[in-house]
Amino acid sequence: MIAKRYEPFWKTTSLEKMSPSEWESICDGCGKCCLQKLQDDESEEVFYTTLACHQLDINACQCKVYETRQKKVASCITLTLDQLEEFHWLPDTCGYRVLHETGDLPEWHPLKIGSQKEMKRQGLTVEHYAVNENSVEEDDWETHIIKWVHGMPEPYSID
Repeated sequence: MIAKRYEPFWKTTSLEKMSPSEWESICDGCGKCCLQKLQDDESEEVFYTTLACHQLDINACQCKVYETRQKKVASCITLTLDQLEEFHWLPDTCGYRVLHETGDLPEWHPLKIGSQKEMKRQGLTVEHYAVNENSVEEDDWETHIIKWVHGMPEPYSID
């Protein structure tokens, strides 16, 4: 009898067919989707900022009200299957985007190594640069726009 090689669920199950718990586990917990985004009215381009939703525990990179986030934060975005083709706005390190575009998760993903240790070591979470959105006047949000370069934030100006 030949032993069957184990394949992790993300390689054998499409995003569309994942169970709710499998879907949730694709989130790498970086916190980047909890950063406030600004959208250019003309080009519709999305710009990330260093400003985190007031419900994000920045150090833990976890929502303080995850189960009720849609009720507590009207602008909170929940990633769903019907948005797969729109995942291009997610950071290029996002587990959902990477899996959708490549068919596999990055080597540092918590599902592959068992923790966020490698993500944190590589600076792939928001904990070292995000600030609470309530600490900045909304008129000044543009001064906090960033662009992603190899998964890391760099200041960016939309002049």
